[in-house]
Parts: sequence; structure tokens; C-alpha cells
Amino acid sequence: MPVGIAGFLYFVVDGLFGIIILAMVLSAILSWLVAFNIINTRNRAVYMILDVLDRITTPILAPFRAIIPPMGGLDISFIVAFLVIQGIKIYLLPPAFMTLQQLIG
Repeated sequence: MPVGIAGFLYFVVDGLFGIIILAMVLSAILSWLVAFNIINTRNRAVYMILDVLDRITTPILAPFRAIIPPMGGLDISFIVAFLVIQGIKIYLLPPAFMTLQQLIG
């Protein structure tokens, strides 16, 4: 685990990736609940939550949706984006910040 400034930056970036993943999962679950008419977007609170989650997740999922076409009406871009973000978080982030820590000293 990095320490000092690199450790703080690692903590912040790792937390942001965690928040992005949480927003993506919540957005997917709420979209299913809306699709099956369990919750209704006429409720102002539900609409606002969905709007915020959509504003967070759409820029992340848009590049994946441009590359991956829907398969039989099923959008798998969420799964691919989730795997890519988790891969970055687990496999690329620690070595990058270890290198940053060595550069800082």
C-alpha cells in the first residue's frame, strides 16, 4: 500500500472507481425496477435519483455502447465496462501508484 501523497492519491482514485461501480450497479437495478413497473418515474425522488445516476453512468458507458451493439435487445456494455473498471482498479492502479511513489521519493 502506498504511503504519503501517493497513498492519498491512490485512496482518492480507488474511491472514485468504487463510486463509479456503485453508480453503475444502482443504475442497472433501478432501470430494471422501472422496466418491470415496480417503481415509477412519476415519483419525483425516483426521477431525480435516476437522473443523477444517468448523468454519472452515461459518459462512462457511451464508448462501450458505441463499440458493442445490443445483442437481442440486451445491452452488455454494462458488463464489459464493469469488467474493465474492475481490471483497472485491481491490476493497473496499484503498480501505477507504486511507480508514482518511487518517482516522488
